[in-house]
Amino acid sequence: MASAHDPEDRIFQVLADPSRRAIFESLTRGEAAVKDLTARFDISQPAVSQHLAALKDAGLVTGRREGRHVFYRVEPQGMKPLIDWIAHYQAFWTDRIDRLQQLLEKMDE
Repeated sequence: MASAHDPEDRIFQVLADPSRRAIFESLTRGEAAVKDLTARFDISQPAVSQHLAALKDAGLVTGRREGRHVFYRVEPQGMKPLIDWIAHYQAFWTDRIDRLQQLLEKMDE
């Protein structure tokens, strides 16, 4: 059984929140400061900062400081654990579907 510390579990938990998904999706279009993200969404600056902290803890975004501002961007390798997990099950189901198709064809004969 997977633990809450598994990377894909953390990613699922973090992206389960609609506001975090929206912030993450916004960052896929380019780097942004907290103030810019706050202006884009109908949530407070502290809430945006908390969502960014959760995304950062999950490895989905990184931040760089420039003066008093922190600019966040998507971490390219952040989704890799989730992509690997999906790829595993894609192969699993592709194999099962192929077998089912063969069985159905055999039954039609």
